[in-house]
Amino acid sequence: MAKESMIARDVKRARMCQKYAAKRAQLLKDGDYDALQNLPRNASPVRLHNRCKITGRPKGYMRQFGLSRIQFREMASKGLIPGVKKASW
Repeated sequence: MAKESMIARDVKRARMCQKYAAKRAQLLKDGDYDALQNLPRNASPVRLHNRCKITGRPKGYMRQFGLSRIQFREMASKGLIPGVKKASW
């Protein structure tokens, strides 16, 4: 499981990104890059990182399910993800 501080930091970045989204879009539309640089760094959506909803793991993230590959495999094996089953041929 990821450190709680890393998860909290990512949540904080997501909130800040949401807060400044409208202002950021307006500045980009106007082409005012000097004012855009004065916004907080964490307000940029590029700084967000996808994390597993359960463990917070940043690597091996599956966008379609919002889980890491490890959690996906465990949940799929238990039949907790609808429409997903283990292949056998």
